[in-house]
This record gives sequence, structure tokens and C-alpha cells, in this order.
Amino acid sequence: MTVERTIAFVDLAGFTALTEVHGDAAAIDLLDTFSAVARLAVGCGAELVKTIGDAVMLAAPDPSTGIAAVRRVFEECYDKDSFLEPRGGLHHGPVIARDGDYFGATVNLAARVASRAGTGQALATTAVAQAARDAGLDTVELGPQQLRNILEPVDIWAVELCPTHVDMSVDPVCRMRLSCQAAVARVRHAGSEHWLCSLDCLRTFAAAPDRYI
Repeated sequence: MTVERTIAFVDLAGFTALTEVHGDAAAIDLLDTFSAVARLAVGCGAELVKTIGDAVMLAAPDPSTGIAAVRRVFEECYDKDSFLEPRGGLHHGPVIARDGDYFGATVNLAARVASRAGTGQALATTAVAQAARDAGLDTVELGPQQLRNILEPVDIWAVELCPTHVDMSVDPVCRMRLSCQAAVARVRHAGSEHWLCSLDCLRTFAAAPDRYI
């Protein structure tokens, strides 16, 4: 059956780096938390379709509902101390619904858009960006982007889902986001201060600081 859906993919930036520093057990615990965050956040007509490694796939009947769901996921991630920053991408269009999952070009394009997002960034195609503007969110036009395995360039917009948290920093080693109060150590290198979440990250950074700048 073909239906219209807004498809979104949200993952955690720096997940591989965190796994290398803190180990598999800590990484799995973080993924469990992320899945719980996504399940709680979708609500109001959106659905959590599935988890794929450190990413979740969401679906909503319209762009406004999709934007609201992704925004809740971002906010929940930012509300948690010692957590990785989210990043995501959204696209609206026809999809094939089958056995609780969605397939087709719209899904593929949403995944490609998400893959271009930077840390803490949400990217969207034009129809979704318009819904974001209607919701009062700031958007920035990035222009046509050539995406992998997509024949024609796609107009992409950056959507500001969450306000900046001025008291937060990102551990340069494991990429975990943490408040300055929760940091285990603060070091100064190359004229900048860096906040670290654990003694393991501190030792790793001290051994080769330029690798993480």
C-alpha cells in the first residue's frame, strides 16, 4: 500500500568514538537510553518504525508532525547530561507501507539527507522546512545538494530545533555532550579549554591532544 509519510532518521554523533573510549557495555547502555527517548518522544501521531544501530527511523503522516517528533527527540537528548548530540534528516513523500515498515525513494532520500547532517544539526527538504517555518523554527537554506545515489540535486534546509545550551561542552575524545559542572577534568591546549567526561578521556587526550582538536 502506498501512503504519504514524513520519514526521519536521527542518530547519535560520535557513537563510534564513544565506543572506542568507554567500551561496548557503555555504548549499549546509551543505545538503550536513546531508544527509550525515541519511544517517549514520538507520540502525537508519529511512530518509531525501527532502530538501526545508533539510529532510529521515525514516520509521521505530515511534515508538521514529523518536525515535532524529531524536535522532541533532540530536546530529550539535550536534556540528558553526559549524552551524545543528535543529528537528523527529514523528507516527505510517498512510501510503500508493509509489515510495519516503510520502503521506497522517500525513505532512501531521508536517509541521504540525514547522512549530511553535522553534530547537533537537523536537515530537511523543502516541504518539511516550510512546516518548520510555520512552527516558528529558524531555517537556513543550504541550496541544492548532490546526495549519494540520488540523480538530481536536492534543495536542503538546516532547521534549528533546539536553542543553544551555553553551559554545555563536548568531550573532544568520546564526543559526549556534558555540562561543565559534570566534567571530570578541564584542560587547556592550543589556546582553548576542553572539558572531559572521565579519567579515561583525560589520559587519552593528554597522550595525543592534537589528534582530537
